[in-house]
Amino acid sequence: MDFMKNKEKILVVGGTGFIGYNLLKETNRRGLSCTSISLNAPIDFRRVENVNYVFADITNKSELKRKIRDDYDYVVNLGGYPDHNLLKKGGEKIIKNHFDAVINLIKATSSKNLKKFIQIGSSDEYGKVKAPQSETIREKPISPYSVAKTASTHLIQMLHRTERFPGVILRPFLIYGPGQDENRFIPQVINGCLSEKQFPTSEGKQVRDFCHVNDAVNAIILAMLSDDSNGKIFNIGSGIPVTIRSVVKKITKIIDKGKPQYGVVPYRIGENMELYANISYIKKILNWEPLVNFDEGIKEVINWYEVNNEKTTTS
Repeated sequence: MDFMKNKEKILVVGGTGFIGYNLLKETNRRGLSCTSISLNAPIDFRRVENVNYVFADITNKSELKRKIRDDYDYVVNLGGYPDHNLLKKGGEKIIKNHFDAVINLIKATSSKNLKKFIQIGSSDEYGKVKAPQSETIREKPISPYSVAKTASTHLIQMLHRTERFPGVILRPFLIYGPGQDENRFIPQVINGCLSEKQFPTSEGKQVRDFCHVNDAVNAIILAMLSDDSNGKIFNIGSGIPVTIRSVVKKITKIIDKGKPQYGVVPYRIGENMELYANISYIKKILNWEPLVNFDEGIKEVINWYEVNNEKTTTS
């Protein structure tokens, strides 16, 4: 199964981000007419040839309507950024960025041409649910961010039930890969090790699930092409639980440097200590499974940062 031969159109919301960039690379390679919408222009290495870059605030309905078309075949919403602040510390804005924006996007892009609207949710929607988390379990969000993501999930499922809206929800766990933003967990640890200085981390007892960005992109594309994905939720993860401390130790061992200061970073309030995916449903419905082994994937990421840090220091 693949895209039709005629030039189908895709809108990637947040196409200048880490996952969005990788998705645009692949959909561009497959011959789609690609548009990215984001607040800011992509950094140099994330600019994809032949992509139409549009800049707008998707929480602004009138601006969004002016900037994009309404005849896309596919819309993938990777907009917004994970933010775990409490309601009293900016939570209302977080909800606006992650829920109101979804309503605006649906209104702006819904047309007879729309084949699929992919909402990228979050494993944080599960909140305190016991691991391994599966899609049939009722969510227990613990922050404005996870509430907004959960509300978006229910909105899209309601629209599918009542208006046959072609919406799908994908819930990624921890996605990693070369070129990820440096304020994310794995890049922070790698850069901390490469600096040969002490760097702070939590005690590291959290159990998590890491999935390579190439596998995540493949899951998005399978969901776009599937006739059976509408109205459904799919976890994207490896299904393999690992502790945060074991990941830190693995990276320090490969690099043979690093002085992690365990326990300096406190756990988040209400943080689920075991968050890893049950991926049996996505395997069954979309015939998807992760292909990138974590040991090989993490070596690839370390190599990317070693090469790019070397370029930075010699330029």
